[in-house]
Amino acid sequence: MKKITLTLFAFVSICLAYAQPPAGDANKGDIYGTTVTTYKNINKSQIKSLEPGSPVTGLVEGKVLEVCKNKGCWMKLELADKSVATVKMKDYGFFVPTALEGKKVMVYGNVELTTTSVKELQHFAEDAKKSSEEIASITEPKKEIKIMASGIKVIK
Repeated sequence: MKKITLTLFAFVSICLAYAQPPAGDANKGDIYGTTVTTYKNINKSQIKSLEPGSPVTGLVEGKVLEVCKNKGCWMKLELADKSVATVKMKDYGFFVPTALEGKKVMVYGNVELTTTSVKELQHFAEDAKKSSEEIASITEPKKEIKIMASGIKVIK
């Protein structure tokens, strides 16, 4: 039993170590995760009035600024008011290709205002292949908009 467990653990570890973002061009109409169709849009005023611990669920449109280079497990999204949101994929149920950078997308999920810890900010910087100096310079937590995405659709 120990051999089976150890073998399974080793296999999963190797798979995670070599995980890559999905391949693809991220063309208009491509969908990642849940189908994004008839959900309520979240407007600029709702985003500006977000309170910590009070998420709003619906659709958010924006331009993808950056995608996790390791697995495609998060992205930075520029919203209509020029603020930037961090988008994570719900339950790591899907990933997005790095080709999504620069594309306009519609994201369905929970949007909330949170405080991101120094440790998590440093982790994002590592995933983005930032230098060790840039990572070490992150010493303060940051208030930011986070979206826990259930689905993402490329719209342009």
